[in-house]
Amino acid sequence: MHISSAIFDRSAPDLASCPDESLPEFAFIGRSNVGKSSLLNMLAGEQGLARVSPTPGFTKLINIFTMNKCWRLVDLPGYGFAHVAREDKSKFNQAVADYLRNRTNLCQVFALIDSGLAPQKIDLEFVEWLARSAVPFVLVFTKTDRSPPAMVQANMDAFMAQIAAWFVQPPAVFTCSATTGQGRQELLGVVGEAMKAIRAGLGNELGNPAPDKPVLTRKQKVKAARQSRPNPARPW
Repeated sequence: MHISSAIFDRSAPDLASCPDESLPEFAFIGRSNVGKSSLLNMLAGEQGLARVSPTPGFTKLINIFTMNKCWRLVDLPGYGFAHVAREDKSKFNQAVADYLRNRTNLCQVFALIDSGLAPQKIDLEFVEWLARSAVPFVLVFTKTDRSPPAMVQANMDAFMAQIAAWFVQPPAVFTCSATTGQGRQELLGVVGEAMKAIRAGLGNELGNPAPDKPVLTRKQKVKAARQSRPNPARPW
């Protein structure tokens, strides 16, 4: 996939403030200081797309960008940041949970994990939450250029071993480096494949419209959307 345009849409404090659900969305989230902003800039090919800050937890809102005028990249607040008051942290996490559980046009979550660290409790707890909430996601191990390959592989193997019991089929795994650009095409490929499946589904629906479609609640829409997503990570 080629990124021809990346346009900032808005910073939303909660789900209700997000734009309409007319475009597919792909969200990125990880522990503070995992390198998320650098990764997003690398993917978009624009160094100024997401602000890189030396202060962990700088991203506090749901930042939304329209890519190629046909899908949205969503930069979610990191979890576990220490420089935010406890009540604000709870509020931000609730907004993220609401978005992940109830955003009907959310196609895929990219859960970022620091490849230079042994499995962290906060990352494991978040991945378990994603699994229990039936949120479709892939794992992305970041900063692969900063540690010896053997250490990166050992950390990845240890992480996957700890989450193995939560899945019939484990989530897809990718590695990347914002510094070298490694993994860029693979991650954009995930978006590209999902967009192809969405277009194919829309084509089938247009060719065979269903009369008198029932009005669905938000929860029903989320469930139907998740069932139609290509190769979702299914817990248990």
